[in-house]
Amino acid sequence: MVRVKRGNVARKRRKKILKLAKGYRGAHSRLFRVANQQVMKALRYSYVGRKQKKRVFRKLWISRINASSREKGVSYSRFMNHLKLSKIDLNRKMLAQMAVLDCSTFYTLIEDTKLPN
Repeated sequence: MVRVKRGNVARKRRKKILKLAKGYRGAHSRLFRVANQQVMKALRYSYVGRKQKKRVFRKLWISRINASSREKGVSYSRFMNHLKLSKIDLNRKMLAQMAVLDCSTFYTLIEDTKLPN
């Protein structure tokens, strides 16, 4: 039976992991076994982080819209409801941008969507 030598394949696999672990502290970037564990953990965190980023940004947009709309005496939920009833389709990201960068336009939007009680 022929002897199998995996030197090249094994070295490439280890180098790939150590390259991903570059910048980690101490043995986490130098020793393969420890680095492999840390890379696996980091990849799990990055996967979860990509999902959480969407939630975090939506929360930020909502809080910005709420803060600006309350200055005009309208709560966030009322404002969004009035937008929907007025058939104005603007997403939260754009509304938050308007609230931060272009307050006058945002305030006119609030005035336009106010419905009589």
